[in-house]
Amino acid sequence: MEVMTAYRRNEETAEPASQAGDPGYDDQPDGSIHLDYIDAGDPDAADEPDFTLGEYDLSERAALRRVAGLSTELTDITEVEYRQLRLERVVLVGVWTTGTLTEAENSMHELARLAETAGSEVLDGLVQRRDRPDPATYIGSGKAKELRDIVAATGADTVICDGELTPGQLRQLEQVVKVKVVDRTALILDIFAQHARSREGKAQVELAQLQYLVPRLRGWGESLSRQVGGRAANGVGIGGRGPGETKLEIDRRRITARMAKLRKEISGMKTARDVKRARRNSNEVPSVVLAGYTNAGKSSLLNRLTGAGVLVENALFATLDPTVRRADTTDGRVYTLSDTVGFVRHLPHQLVEAFRSTLEEVASADLILHVVDASDEDPEAQIQAVREVLSDIDALDVPEQIVFNKADNADAETVLRLRSLVPGALFVSALTGAGMAELAALIEAGLPRPERAVQVLLPYTRGDLVARIHADGEVLSEEHTGDGTLISARVRSELASAVEQFAVERIAAVPAGER
Repeated sequence: MEVMTAYRRNEETAEPASQAGDPGYDDQPDGSIHLDYIDAGDPDAADEPDFTLGEYDLSERAALRRVAGLSTELTDITEVEYRQLRLERVVLVGVWTTGTLTEAENSMHELARLAETAGSEVLDGLVQRRDRPDPATYIGSGKAKELRDIVAATGADTVICDGELTPGQLRQLEQVVKVKVVDRTALILDIFAQHARSREGKAQVELAQLQYLVPRLRGWGESLSRQVGGRAANGVGIGGRGPGETKLEIDRRRITARMAKLRKEISGMKTARDVKRARRNSNEVPSVVLAGYTNAGKSSLLNRLTGAGVLVENALFATLDPTVRRADTTDGRVYTLSDTVGFVRHLPHQLVEAFRSTLEEVASADLILHVVDASDEDPEAQIQAVREVLSDIDALDVPEQIVFNKADNADAETVLRLRSLVPGALFVSALTGAGMAELAALIEAGLPRPERAVQVLLPYTRGDLVARIHADGEVLSEEHTGDGTLISARVRSELASAVEQFAVERIAAVPAGER
């Protein structure tokens, strides 16, 4: 028996589109945003706070906004260019096959946030109970007709499905509802395309989009099924492989060539990253990676721990490009802290493959800080989704520490349940700073320690060695005597060899059980 449950967007609790509370923004009564510009020649400009790089990125992202109600989408979808993904007024539809109704509704809530992040206005949503998605229209022919009536009643121009649809399902569902149909994968890819900033990030997203597009390449009407001739046909087929080739085949071949070029470019960028990583490894600099679900607060934690000033926004996939910053422990050890792209349920495999070179930073880390949103409706599902991606990139062997962020927004009962679910987890708040000292101490304890114990008396003329011990080792004690600086420390093997001639006691390897 089929059951269809309605999901509707709560307009009263929906967050405004403006960046309320962000520096440089003034919310206007009509909902628009006024940006105050600082004049460099203004003597009072010095009193204005300096924008960080993340705040500049946020202001640029909000500089161009859609005006509600002024849609240019054509009524007849057969006239829409098939490569364009323009989302404005949407209806959501999902199929509930396994799990509880709460889990299905949570998935739809997340799909609504994804749609709003892409710039859409969610009008309505439907969840249908089925044993499995219909192989023809995803929700069945009868329910597809009901969906068509809802689309007509709400004035929607797009339907978003909570799942990855086959090319046949997309085509047949569009024929019924008479508007554009987009699946969850295409929606996530579109968000990534909007938020990619770096050259490498844009290339990775384009590659993922092309991989998704190739099996779904088609033309509205019959435009891509028309045949074109060869060089004899008035030059129409220049670049074609011979007479009788269709436009669909030409486009598929050109996309394949573009994908090969992108893979080559990404491979070259990967080489540059590998060189930087090898340099850090040769200097034996430990690496800590922030990984976790999207919008869990990874960038906020990075800013708290290092003052990186990267973009922070209450949106899904706000930051895509990895950021690496230097940090120091309380005992002077240097390590790198990296922010990675966020994960999500059913993360498209095209993105995992395209971002594999970036995600390798996670697999090569010394410690993974798995950041989870403690205020989320289903944090357990977040943990499971992230660990599935970590398994795909062979990062399950890296030491992992669960960190529940946004603890200030979680009620006491939820915190108690999560403590019993994940013993040893740390609860912090990047907004208030609660738990940050404990997090810094946890990172310090989780970093690999230098394996050699030395006690040396360095003459005052060898201040370079003293500086190296402070920078690259772990100083246990230090005393200034008449003959020089007496230091007891743990250092790497290379540095231990450099100071061996100044040893007060014989340099010995630390037993494995004490490391």
